Amino acid sequence: MPYIQVRGVEHYYEWVGTSVPTGEKPVLVFLHGWAGSARYWESTASALSDRFDCLLYDMRGFGRSRLPLEPLALDYELETYADDLALFLDALGLQRVYLNAHSMGASVATLFLNRYGDRVIKAVLTCSGVFEYDEKAFTAFHTWGGQVVKYRPSWLAKIPLMDQVFMARFLYRSIPPAARRAFLEDYLMADYGTALNTIFTSVSKKATEVMPVEFAKLQVPVLLIAGEYDKIIPAHMGRYAASLNQQFVQFIQMANTAHFPMLEDAPTYLELVREFLENGPALAEV
Repeated sequence: MPYIQVRGVEHYYEWVGTSVPTGEKPVLVFLHGWAGSARYWESTASALSDRFDCLLYDMRGFGRSRLPLEPLALDYELETYADDLALFLDALGLQRVYLNAHSMGASVATLFLNRYGDRVIKAVLTCSGVFEYDEKAFTAFHTWGGQVVKYRPSWLAKIPLMDQVFMARFLYRSIPPAARRAFLEDYLMADYGTALNTIFTSVSKKATEVMPVEFAKLQVPVLLIAGEYDKIIPAHMGRYAASLNQQFVQFIQMANTAHFPMLEDAPTYLELVREFLENGPALAEV
């Protein structure tokens, strides 16, 4: 499997539809969300590989990008993950790309767009938005999240139907069983410190203050796609984020989907993404 070192971490990556970029097609880079990996982007990337050289990678501490035994002098701030992406692209010799990022990865991508905007042509942010700070709710979420991350025995993946139970909160429609199993497996194998600390940086008072400013500053064309029934990042949070920058951010709410619209309704999702990346922004809700 291909790996490339970024800041002392061997980052897993793969090209979909090609073994190496040819230069004949633009490069589309995919970022996954919390406790996930690039695996759940594979079907989307495969469908878009006729027009793009699609690049998948696992972020530091997630999926197959395992941390070294020796502690690293790196934090878990989303800005640091944005810098990781810049160094990752440098290591592969990629100057300008398209981005498609999901959930926590979309927050990382938003920060990347404002730090390295000259390196991105267009970006799709899938299931992203701005949280409103609520001290009691955030504290309860962090407490719950800490327990969830702490108790992750590997044998959970062997329990029949556990993947369905685990993914129920994330979905409105069913998705392929292989995708459900992959997400459960990725969650169970995520580095403990990474999974725990990115909960605190993704859902935090700082994030509620920083992300509205970041959305308002965007100067790269962005399509923000939300799932109508998303319980993780409700659609109204995405709509509000887009309203902060109507010049550069277009908002689409996909009907009858939740936190994984790219898997729950792949045909509609792909149509929206193709239209935006290849031509211009999609303007109507579907």
